[in-house]
Amino acid sequence: MQEINVILKDFQEKYQLNYVARQASGSVFYQNGGTVILASVAIDDKDVEGDFLPLSVQYIEKAYAVGKFPSGFIKREGKPGEFEVLTSRIIDRTLRPLFPKNYKRSTHISIFVLSYDKKSDLQVCALNAAANALLVSEVPFSIPVAATRIARINQEFIINPNIEELVQSKMDLYISGSFEDLLMIEMKGASTQEDGIDEELLLEAIELARENNNKLCKQYQEKIQPYKKNMLILSEEKDLFITEIYNFIQKNYHEKVKKILNQMSKSERNTQLDSLGAEIFENSKEEKSWELEQVQTTLSQYKKNIMRQQVLEEGIRADGRNTKEVRSISIETNILPYAHGSVLFTRGQTQSLVVATLGSENDAQGRDGLSLSIQKECFTFHYNFPGFSVGEASMIGSVGRRELGHGNLAKKALEDSIMDKTRVLRLVSEILESNGSSSMASVCGGSLAMCACGLENTGLVAGVAMGLIKEGEKYAILTDIMGLEDHDGDMDFKVAGNKDYITAMQMDIKLGGIELKILKEALYQAKEARIHILDIMEDVKRKIKINNSILPKIEVFKVPANKIIDIIGAGGKTIKEIIEKFNISIDLDREKNEVKIYSTNAVNASEAKNYILCLIGEQQIYQENEEIEGIVKKVVDFGIFVSLPRGGGDGLLHISKFTQNKSEKSSDYFKEGQSVKCRIIGFNKGKIDLDIIK
Repeated sequence: MQEINVILKDFQEKYQLNYVARQASGSVFYQNGGTVILASVAIDDKDVEGDFLPLSVQYIEKAYAVGKFPSGFIKREGKPGEFEVLTSRIIDRTLRPLFPKNYKRSTHISIFVLSYDKKSDLQVCALNAAANALLVSEVPFSIPVAATRIARINQEFIINPNIEELVQSKMDLYISGSFEDLLMIEMKGASTQEDGIDEELLLEAIELARENNNKLCKQYQEKIQPYKKNMLILSEEKDLFITEIYNFIQKNYHEKVKKILNQMSKSERNTQLDSLGAEIFENSKEEKSWELEQVQTTLSQYKKNIMRQQVLEEGIRADGRNTKEVRSISIETNILPYAHGSVLFTRGQTQSLVVATLGSENDAQGRDGLSLSIQKECFTFHYNFPGFSVGEASMIGSVGRRELGHGNLAKKALEDSIMDKTRVLRLVSEILESNGSSSMASVCGGSLAMCACGLENTGLVAGVAMGLIKEGEKYAILTDIMGLEDHDGDMDFKVAGNKDYITAMQMDIKLGGIELKILKEALYQAKEARIHILDIMEDVKRKIKINNSILPKIEVFKVPANKIIDIIGAGGKTIKEIIEKFNISIDLDREKNEVKIYSTNAVNASEAKNYILCLIGEQQIYQENEEIEGIVKKVVDFGIFVSLPRGGGDGLLHISKFTQNKSEKSSDYFKEGQSVKCRIIGFNKGKIDLDIIK
C-alpha cells in the first residue's frame, strides 16, 4: 500500500485541516492512491448524564465510490453491511479507551468512503482517517493513532498489502496502536504446516506492525497535531469515590462483598452488588450525608480492588481457580435429532449450543461491498446472544455489533480448517448461558459441530479468552476469564487455534498499551490452555455418532459438453421434471461440463444421477430382457410411462404391447400408481422400451 497521504488543502495561513466539513469539530479529507475518505467528528454542546463515554462511530461506503448504483429496490445506501459494521467496531474499539475519563460530550465520528481504487485497505485507511480527525478536533484527544495490516506470502511478511496480495495470503493481521503501544489486534491464520502461524511468527509480525505504527504516529505528531483546534475545557468530574465510604465498607461489609464476588464468578450480572449498595445507603443515611451514587461507585471500586489484590497477592481468583486453570468442560454431541450436526459445549457458566447445517450452492451467502464484487460465501457463522443467557428480561431484536463481531471472530478461527471450501456450511451458536468467553465456546462447539455433520477438516480448533491484571510492575495473566475478570481486568485477549498454530486472535487493551513481553507470555499460556481443551474435544470427537440418515448428499460428475442441453430440455422442461421427480436441486456448470446434484436424501441424489446418465446415454442401469416391477407414472393415448424401481428414469410400455384393439384406450387397462410387471426390450436414445409380462 502507498505511503499515507492526508490531503491538507487551503490551510490559509494557519494550515487548517478543515478543507471540507468545516462545521464539524474536526475533519480530514484523506487520500491513499485513488481512495478518498472523509472523516469528521461532531460533538454536542453539553455533557450527558451517566458513567459512560457517549461515543458513536459510523463507517459508510458510498456506492458511487466505485461508479455503481446501490443494490436493492430503493437504489440508495441504507442499512449498513456486515463489513461496514465490523469496520465501525474496529475503529470504536481502538479509540474509545483513549478518551479522558471525564469526557461526557456526545461525540459522533463518521467515515465516508467517497472514492475507492480497489487496491487500498479500507479498514487501515478508515482508522487512520478517523484518528486524525479526532487529533485535529476540539475533543481533548491528543494521542496519534495508526493502523497497520500484515500479510504473509511465500514465507515473507508484507506490510500493508494491497487487496490482491491480501487474497493470496493465508495470514491477516490487523493492529492499531499509538507509537510503540499496542491498542487492538485482529488476526486470522491458517491451520496447516505449510502456512500456519505459531506464537513466534506471530510475535515477529506484531513487532513489524508496531514499528510501522510508531513511524506513522511520529509523522502525525509532527505534521498534524500542531493544527489541533483549541481543546474543550472539560467540566470537573464529580468525585463519586469517597474514601470514608470505602473505609466504612471495609470495616462493616467486607465479608458480604466477598460473598457477592463469589456469586459474580457465576454470573455476569451485578444485581446483588447493586442491592448491597442500596442497603449500605439506607443503613447509613441517618448518620451520613452520602449520596446513593457515591455509595454504589465506591462499592464497585472496593469490589474491583478485592478481586485484583487477591489475584496479584495470592494467585487465587474469585471462583477459587489459580491463574492458569480452565473451568470444567462438558460436551454433548448431536442432541438435536433432525439437525445435521449439533454440539452443546459448556465451560463453567458459559454454554453454547452450536448447530451445523449443510446446504447447496443456492444457500451460499451473497456478499456485496466496495472491496469485492458480488460473490458467494460458502461458510457462514452466526452468533446469537439472547438476554436470558445473562438473566436479563429483554426482547430479542436485530443483530448488534457485538454479535457480528463475535461471529466474525469464530468464523476466522474455523474457516481454514474446512477441507472442502466449496461445501456450503452454516454454523449457528446460540449462547444459552454466559459468564465470559462465549465467543471462544462458540469456536470449540463449532469445530465439533462440523465433525458431528460428517464434514472433514484439518483438525479440531479450540479457543480460550485470556485476561490481565496489572498494577505497576506487578501483573498476572489469567486463563479462561469470566465476566467479572473481563469487566475489572485490563485486557480481553482471545486466542483460537489447533495444537500447533493460531487460526484467530483478538485483543483489546484497557491500559492504553501492552508490552510485548506480557503479550508473549499470554500467547504461550493460552497455548497450554488450548491444548488442554483440545484433548477433551478429541476424546468427544471419537465418540460422535453422525446422523447419516438425515444428512444431505451432493453428487458431482462430468458429462460431455454437447449433453448439457439434453439435461436442460426444451425450455428447461427436462431439468424441471428431474428436480420435481427426485426432489433435488441441480447446478450445471457449462465451463467445467459438470453437474452438481444436491439432495436432502442420499438415495434421491444417487437415483437422480443415474437418471441423468441414462438420459444422455452415458450409463445403463438395466440390461436387455431384464424383468422389473414398476409403477405406472402416466397414462397417455399411446401407452403408459412406467417409473423404474432403481432410478434411471421411466420406461415406455407402448399400447401395442398390451392390446391390438384400436378402439381400446390405455386407461382401460391401467391407472396411475398401479404396479405393473415388465421386461426391458430395448434402449432408444436414452429411452427404455418395455414389454408387459403376462
